[in-house]
Amino acid sequence: MNRTNRTNRTGALPQEPVGLRDGPVYLDHNATTPVDPRVTAAALPYLMQDFGNPSSSHALGRRPHEAVEQARADVARLLGAGPGDVVFTGSGSEANLLALRGSVLSPSAPRSHVVTQATEHPAVLATCAALARHHGTQVTVLPVGADGLVEVDLLEDLLARPASAATAGERSVVSMMAANNETGALQPVRELAAVARRHGALVHCDAAQAAGKVELDVEDLGVDLLTVVGHKMYAPKGVAALHVRAGLDLEPVVYGGGQEGGLRAGTENVALVVALAAAARLAAADLAEGVPERLALLRDRLHRGLEQLHPGGVVLNGPVRERLPNTLNVSLAGVVAHDLLAALPGVAASTGSACHSGQHTPSPVLTAMGADRDRALGALRFSVGRWTTPADVDLALEEIARAVR
Repeated sequence: MNRTNRTNRTGALPQEPVGLRDGPVYLDHNATTPVDPRVTAAALPYLMQDFGNPSSSHALGRRPHEAVEQARADVARLLGAGPGDVVFTGSGSEANLLALRGSVLSPSAPRSHVVTQATEHPAVLATCAALARHHGTQVTVLPVGADGLVEVDLLEDLLARPASAATAGERSVVSMMAANNETGALQPVRELAAVARRHGALVHCDAAQAAGKVELDVEDLGVDLLTVVGHKMYAPKGVAALHVRAGLDLEPVVYGGGQEGGLRAGTENVALVVALAAAARLAAADLAEGVPERLALLRDRLHRGLEQLHPGGVVLNGPVRERLPNTLNVSLAGVVAHDLLAALPGVAASTGSACHSGQHTPSPVLTAMGADRDRALGALRFSVGRWTTPADVDLALEEIARAVR
C-alpha cells in the first residue's frame, strides 16, 4: 500500500488529527470519529487554568459556568432547540436511558407503553427490555422492511386500534432512531412523529449517527426528546446531550444535586461539554458548506470500486436514497466479512456481526431486514468522514482487491 498517497489532501480540508496520518485508511467513522484539533483546542483551557466547579459562586467557578451555558446554547442551535432544553450526559446510552426511563417513570405523567423498531441501537432495545422486566412496561417492537425502514402505517394502526389503557396513545412513548448505525438508513422520523403526536404519544429520537451529517430540527421533526453524541461528531468520548422539550417532566437518571435541571446530578465535565459545543458549531458549518454532499461522492466512489472488484457479487444493505451520505453497507458474495477485515491491516472498517468462541453471529440489524445468514456474515460497513479523500478511497480499494484475490 502506497502510504505517501495518504498525504494527497486538498487545501479545502481542515487540519487533520495526527493519528490519521500514520494509521490505516480510516473508514469507520460511524464507530467513532477522530477528535478534531479545533475541538481539542476549545476544551484544553477547561482542563488547565479554568478548572473551577461551574456550581461555585466565586471567580474560579464563573467562567466554567458561563462556558457550560454557552455550550448549551451552541448544541441547541444545531438542533433548532432552546438552550434550556439541552441536558448534558456522559454518553448516548445514558441520554437514551434518561429519555425512556425518565418518561416511563415520570412523576407527573408516567407512561406504560414503549414503541420502538427492530433495528434500533442496543441502548434503546436493552432499555426497553429492562423497563419491561423491572417495571412491567409494555414494549412493542415494530418490524422493518428489506430496506430497514419502518412503515408509517404500522405505527398508525398500532396507536389507533382500540386498546387497553396500557397501549393507549397518551400512555405511550415512541422511540425511533434518525439513522441506523450499520446501514445508514434514515427513518421517516417526521412522519412517524406526526402519527405519534396525533395520538398523544411522546416521541424520542436517537440521532447519534445523524447529527452533523443531515439537518436536524426538533420542531420540524416534531420530537419531544432527541439524543446527540460527542464521539460521533468529532468530539471526545464521554459526552452527549439530550434535548428535552420544555415542560416535559422526566424522572432523573442520576440523583443528587441540581445540575442539568435536576435530571442528571454530578459536577459537569466542563472540558467535554465545551468540546461537544465546539463540535456542534463545526457540524453546523459542515452542513452549510456542503460537506455531506462531498461525503456522498466518496461513498459512491467506494461502492462503484467494489462493484468493479467483485462484479455481480456486491449487494447493498439498506435503502439506496434514504441513508446517511457517509455510510456504505454491502455484502460481498462468497466472502466472510470478519476474515476479509483480518486480511486488511491497512483499512479500518466494521462488520455488524459478533464473534463468540470462534463462531460468527449475523448482525441483528441485517437479520431484522430479512438478510440470510451468508449475506449477513458477508456484510461490511464503510463510513467516511471529514478528512477522507478520493486517494484514501482508492487506496482502500487497492487493499481490498489484494485481500479478495
